[in-house]
Amino acid sequence: MEPPAPARKLRQRGNRSRRGPAMAPPAARLARVSRAVSFSASHRLHSKSLSDEENLKLFGKCNNPNGHGHNYRVIVTVHGEIDPVSGMVINLTDLKEYMQEAILEPLDHKNLDKDVPYFAEVVSTTENIAVFIWENLKKLLPTGTLYKVKVYETDQNIVVYKGEETISEK
Repeated sequence: MEPPAPARKLRQRGNRSRRGPAMAPPAARLARVSRAVSFSASHRLHSKSLSDEENLKLFGKCNNPNGHGHNYRVIVTVHGEIDPVSGMVINLTDLKEYMQEAILEPLDHKNLDKDVPYFAEVVSTTENIAVFIWENLKKLLPTGTLYKVKVYETDQNIVVYKGEETISEK
C-alpha cells in the first residue's frame, strides 16, 4: 500500500488565506498630488515705503525703473484621502482648471506691478507671488486640500509657501 499524498499547503498573501474570513476594507490612504505650470511676467522690486536710494541699495538691478522679467514655474501640491471609487485625491483636470484661473489668467504675460491690483500695494517678490497664488487657489479648491505652493523665480531662487500667515509670538 502506498503512503497518502502529502497535504497541500494553503498559499498566503499577507495575512489572508484563501479560506479565511472576508477582510475589512483597507483604511483610508492619504496622498499628495502635485501639478506644475509655468508663466512669464515682468516686475520691478520697489517698495513705496523706501526712498529711491534705499530701494536701489536693497533690490539692486531688480529695482530697474523699466522692470525685468522671469519665466516662473509653479508647483501646486494638494493632499487628502484617496477616494476608494475614483482612486484619486483630486481630479487632475479640475486641478488644471483651478490653476488656470488662479495663476495663469491673472499673472501670465503681465506686468505684475501694473496689471495685477494685488501688487499695487504689495512688493512683487517671489514670496508675495507665492502668497497671492495660495490665496487664489484656496478660494477654488475643496477646503483643506491645498498643501503647498512652490514658486521658482529661477532655477536657483525658489519660494515654498504652506499657508503660514504669521509667526506666533514667543
